[in-house]
Order: sequence, then structure tokens, then C-alpha cells
Amino acid sequence: MKSLWLKRSLMALAALAAVAVVAWSLREQPALVDVAEIRRAPMKVTIREEGVTRVREVYTVSAPIAGHLSRTVLKEGDRVKAGETVVASIHPLDPPLLDRRTEAELLAARDAARSAVGIAGSELRKAETALRLAETELERALKLHGPGIISESALQKVTNDVELQKAAVEAAQATVRFRRAELASVEARLQQTDLRDPRGESCCVNVLAPVDGTVLGVLAESEQAVAAGAQIAQIGDTSDLEVVVDLLSADAVRIAPGTIALVHDWGGDRPLEATVRRIDPAAFTKVSALGIEEQRVNTVLDLEESDDRLGHGYRVFAEMTVWKSADCLQVPISALFRNGGDWNVFTVEDGRLRQTTVEIGQMNDEVAEVLGGVEAGDVVVLHPADTLEQGSWVDRRE
Repeated sequence: MKSLWLKRSLMALAALAAVAVVAWSLREQPALVDVAEIRRAPMKVTIREEGVTRVREVYTVSAPIAGHLSRTVLKEGDRVKAGETVVASIHPLDPPLLDRRTEAELLAARDAARSAVGIAGSELRKAETALRLAETELERALKLHGPGIISESALQKVTNDVELQKAAVEAAQATVRFRRAELASVEARLQQTDLRDPRGESCCVNVLAPVDGTVLGVLAESEQAVAAGAQIAQIGDTSDLEVVVDLLSADAVRIAPGTIALVHDWGGDRPLEATVRRIDPAAFTKVSALGIEEQRVNTVLDLEESDDRLGHGYRVFAEMTVWKSADCLQVPISALFRNGGDWNVFTVEDGRLRQTTVEIGQMNDEVAEVLGGVEAGDVVVLHPADTLEQGSWVDRRE
């Protein structure tokens, strides 16, 4: 009888233990969460975008005339002085090569011009002979007019003949000069470049640096034929830099001239201070890395200080402050989630979650300004999972 009772007692204890194990396994387990405390601290909202440095005034040196450009001796980074440093030298272009047909035509034209010079010379000699004859007749008429042998009208006629012959001589002389000029023109067209001295005694046009500065780029380095207006080099003062940042048009309307900015990631050990000078009035379309078309606006920043290591076209990151507060209540943005059109957070009270609607003001990449709904010192859940809900039992993850 005693053994039976003992057996039943052991069975009852085993049943109780099994029930206890099942109850323990089915009990509510606290969810491990990351938490943060809502606090008051300084806060600012910034716009951070990539930009490039550029010389404020870039001067492009171009060829004033068409000609043959000598090889440019300047290199990128060379210093130049306004009105003294020769940026480029332009020589006259070489005459074009003559094909056999053109050469034959020019030779024929030269022979014709030589013949025309000979004919003009003959006409000149003929006119000079006629003039000498007329002058002789005038001398004879003057001797006969004294005693009254010839009339006044006859003397006047002889005098007019002399004037006419003088005019004929002048016309013949002009014709000779004209024919000789034609001959020289044809002979000049027959001239070719001397391979031993392609430049000869020809002069050149030296293009001087327009300002003191540094050569930013050589656009035409090799010797070549250039047209008028061809770009040769770019010159600028690298100590006078500005920063150009292309912002989203939605961000551009949030800043204004005078906005304070910091230039980061330029390679130095500290950021450089800058100020927004101008926001372009027109936007442009730019395709992002994800293939999305964006409307961008160029914003120009003036550097309050510069560094000798910075140059033209260097990549930088500009951070512009659009709002700041010396002390405001703030919550990490990783604790926020949407519930309809409202922002919500999970606060932790005695190990249980409480879903709270909060009113949010300004927001940056890390925290958001809290206008209402929670108070300083409240503990909120970071990165809330979809499985969490009102009243859930949670525990802080170490």
C-alpha cells in the first residue's frame, strides 16, 4: 500500500514538472531592442553636395589671326606675367602646293604679263618720242612767233600738243607700272616654300599673356595651322578660387546668398569656410547614377580662405547650413516610423511598449526636431521591427 502511494506521488510530481516546463516554454518572451533617450541638444540642418573648385576669372587665349602656330613652350602650371610672357607665336601660312595644271596656267600668265610689260614699255618709248618731237616744234614756233611769222593760234596749237604728249607719257608710265605689278603678282603665286628655310625672313605675331597668373591648360601644344579665334591656352589666378555646387532645385530654394557653408573632403586636415554668393536663376536636367532625371541648379560659393594645394577643377564637398538651433528637443530619425500620415515612435515604460504620435519639425540625416508628443528623458526604440506592437514586452539589447 505504501509503495503504491509512493508511486502515485512520483507520477504526480512528474506531471507537475511537465506542466511547469510547458508553461515556462509558452510564457511571453521579451523582445530585445536598441533604445535611445530623447534629449535636448544643439541641432542644425545642412545640405551636403559634391562640387568643384574653379578659378573665378579664366582667360582663354586665342589666335587673333589665321596663321601657322609655333609649338607652344608653356606647360600647365607655368607662371605668366601680363603683357610680357609670350603664350604663342603665329607665323604666316605657307603657300599652297601647286599641281601641274595650276603651275602651267601660272607660267602662261607670267609670260603674258612679261609680254604686257614689253608692250607697255614700247608704248612709253613711243609717247616719249612724240613728246620730244612736240617740244622741238614748240621751240621752233616760239622763234617764229617773235617776228610775227606765225599767228597766236598756231603757237597755242603747238603748246597744246606738248601738253597732250606729256599726258600720254604719264599714262604710258602708269601702264608700265601696272603691267609690272601684274607680273610680280603672278611670280608671287609661283613661289613655293623653301624646304631649307620654310620661314625665311617672315615676321610673326606674338600673343602675350592677358593677366598675371598660371597656365591652367594648353589647348594647342603642337605646331599647326590655326584659324582666327582658335583657342590656344587658358590662364587664371589659382589663388582666387570659388566653388560651384549643383543642387537639387528643391534644395536650392532653401538657401540664399550669404548662407554659411563648409568645404569638406578636399584633401586637407580641416574644412574651409565659404559663403554662398550666387544661385543661378535657371536649372538644368541631369541624369543621376540611378538613371533618374533631376533638375539641378548651380550654386557659387566664395571661399573665405584658400589653400595653395587647391587648384582649378578639384573635387570637394560643400555643406550648407539651412537651419540651426542652439537647444532643441530631438529624437533619432531611426526611431521614427509612419502611421498613416503621422510620425510615431515606440516609447518604453516599465518594460512595455507604448506607441506615441509625435510632431516633427526640422530633420537632418541623424536626428529630428520634436515639437510635441514626447519629453526629454523618454526612452524610444531604435529601428522598430514590424513584429513590435502596443504593449509588447521588450528588453534592452546590451
